[in-house]
Amino acid sequence: MTDSTEHALARFVEQHAPLTVLTGAGCSTGSGIPGYRDENGDWKHKSPMTIAEFNGSDHARKRYWARSFSAWERFSDARPNAAHSALADMEQRSMIDLLITQNVDGLHQLAGSRRVIELHGGLSEVRCLDCEETVRRVALQNRIAQLNSDWSVAISTLAPDGDAELESDDIERFSVPACDTCGGVLKPDVVFFGENVPKERTREATDSVDRSNALLVVGSSLMVFSGFRMARQAAAAGKPIAIVNRGKTRADDLATLKFEIDCGDALTRALQHLDGNGKID
Repeated sequence: MTDSTEHALARFVEQHAPLTVLTGAGCSTGSGIPGYRDENGDWKHKSPMTIAEFNGSDHARKRYWARSFSAWERFSDARPNAAHSALADMEQRSMIDLLITQNVDGLHQLAGSRRVIELHGGLSEVRCLDCEETVRRVALQNRIAQLNSDWSVAISTLAPDGDAELESDDIERFSVPACDTCGGVLKPDVVFFGENVPKERTREATDSVDRSNALLVVGSSLMVFSGFRMARQAAAAGKPIAIVNRGKTRADDLATLKFEIDCGDALTRALQHLDGNGKID
């Protein structure tokens, strides 16, 4: 990262704060959670399970929960990296109106960010599709472990949504618990591909884009429309957009500034040029 790059990003923040910030999987790669896409915007892993698949069969739900159960320990052990810490620092300095994240890992909150909308939900809770009862994922993980005390399958690849590729596909012997309250189907409280983001979350996110002076995109290719719509909204309103992301994004032609660099390094070094009031020293 050159001095001119870090100064340009610092200047963008100084001139346009408070910003709406939109983050994606690239924000968490420094925490050991892989991204969805390569630098060309193509899938790096098998496509995540869709809501139609999950709702469509017991076999699909077994496959999801077997893989998610196996990956949970590694996923939940992840800790915030420099990007999360820098964004929490920016919020404390009143540089951020709202942080909108497409991630489901909870690392922004763990780093200290409080003004956060989890656009796609979070893996820390599980919801019953029938009675809407919610339970903590940790509690469900313990129930699954008790039902599958002999389950031991090696992980070949961890996925960004807490899923994993397993070395064995022998999942028919895997048992999935039902809702304790009504016996219904349990689903992680996240938005699956093909599922709509709840309207209230979308409204809070778009209201922030309306209020703020600019949009800062960190670690997202914006290939998913729920994130890309924020860039389109900002551009339509004539608001500047800065993107920090390795590789191309769906909004490159809308961006005022584009930095193809590590987002943790970029944000940390840019903040070093800003005082507590968000002004360049």
